[in-house]
Amino acid sequence: QVQLVESGGGLVQPGGSLTLSCTVSRYRLDWFPIGWFRQIPGKEREGVSCFSPRDARTYYSASVKGRFSISSDHTRNTVTLQMNNLKPEDTGRYYCGAIGFNDCPRLTNFGPPGPGTQVTVSS
Repeated sequence: QVQLVESGGGLVQPGGSLTLSCTVSRYRLDWFPIGWFRQIPGKEREGVSCFSPRDARTYYSASVKGRFSISSDHTRNTVTLQMNNLKPEDTGRYYCGAIGFNDCPRLTNFGPPGPGTQVTVSS
């Protein structure tokens, strides 16, 4: 069973940056895709980003494209989400999760996540 632990969330002002990390075990990051999604109160779960090792491609939702960047380091079993120019609407709980190759571009059908990490963007 895949084990995931997210970290790096916090309180940041609009326009600020945060770096989220996801430590992964029992999952080959050099073989299989991994991604991030968020849960914002009152809204449906939203896929944010995905990294596919097959071709080292990255995928982003329209709401974060150009501001967020995902990277995967299989030697450290870590996936990172660099978030820049944060907006209040980015506030929510962020999770990482395993995902299939076909679902990675669509940012859907994530596997069971870790406990998540809270991101709050507020002045």
